[in-house]
Amino acid sequence: MPTARATLIGFAAILMWSLLSLLTVSTGTVPPFQLAAMTFAIGGTLGAASWLLRPGAVRALRQPAAIWALGVGVLFANQALFFFALRLAPPAEAQLINYLWPLLIVLGSALLPNERLRPHHVVGALIALAGTALLFAGRGGLSFAAAYWPGFAAALAAAFTWALYSVLARRFAAVPTDAVAGFCLATAALAALFHLAFEETQWPQTVGQWLAVAGLGIGPIGAAYVWDIGMKRGDIRILGAASYLTPLLSTACLVLAGYTAASLSLGIAAALIAGGGLIAAKDMLRKR
Repeated sequence: MPTARATLIGFAAILMWSLLSLLTVSTGTVPPFQLAAMTFAIGGTLGAASWLLRPGAVRALRQPAAIWALGVGVLFANQALFFFALRLAPPAEAQLINYLWPLLIVLGSALLPNERLRPHHVVGALIALAGTALLFAGRGGLSFAAAYWPGFAAALAAAFTWALYSVLARRFAAVPTDAVAGFCLATAALAALFHLAFEETQWPQTVGQWLAVAGLGIGPIGAAYVWDIGMKRGDIRILGAASYLTPLLSTACLVLAGYTAASLSLGIAAALIAGGGLIAAKDMLRKR
C-alpha cells in the first residue's frame, strides 16, 4: 500500500475520534468501565464479522502472547488511565496533558528504522500543541493545583501508553490489522470484569443514548483498525502532528450540537493546529 494512501486511511481515525466527546456526553450516566466493555464489544464484533467474508483472516489471532499482552494491555490501560484522569483532575487540564501523545508519537518516530525526524516535524507538532493549549484555555481558567497531581499523572501515563502503542505498531507491522478485532473483544471482556467488580450497572435510558453507545463502538473505538493501518504503513510523523486536529474537531462538534459556544480563541486555535499540521506534512505536500 502506498504511504500516502495509508496516511489518509490513518487520518480517518482522527475524524472518528473527533466524535468521541460528543458521543460520550450523549450516552447519559453509563459507568466508564461498563461503557468501555459495551463499545469495545461492538467494535470488536464488527471487525470479527468481516471474517465471514474472508475466512482466512481469523488466522490473524494466532499471535505470540507478547503481542496479545501489548494490544489488549495498551487498549485497556489507556482507557482506564484516561477515565481515572477525568475523575481525579479537572477535565480540561486532564485532556490537555493527555494530548501530549501526538507530540510523543512524532518524537518517538525517530527511534524507528528507516525513519528520520526533521526539524519541521517537531516545529509543526509544537505549534499544534500550542493551539491545543489555547483551545483548552479558551474554555475557562486552567488550574494545575497540587491536589490534582494524581489525575495529571494518570493523564500523562495515558499519553505515553497510546504513543508507545502507536510507535510499536510500526515495529510489529507484520501483525495483520485483523488481530485488532481480537484485541478489542479481549479488552471488552477485561473491562466487563472491572465493571462487575467496581461499578453499579446503569443501562442507557433512551433511544438516543443507545445510538450514542453504538456510535462510539462503530466510530471512535472502530477507529483502531484504520489507525493501525496508518501507523504501520503511513507517515507516522505526519499522522502524529495531524492528531492535534482531534480536540479541535471535537470542540467544533460540541459547538454544532449546542454543548459549547464558539469563540475567538477557538478560531486562533484552529489556525495554529492547521498551520502546525501543514508544516509537519510539507514533505508529503511537495511530493504530491
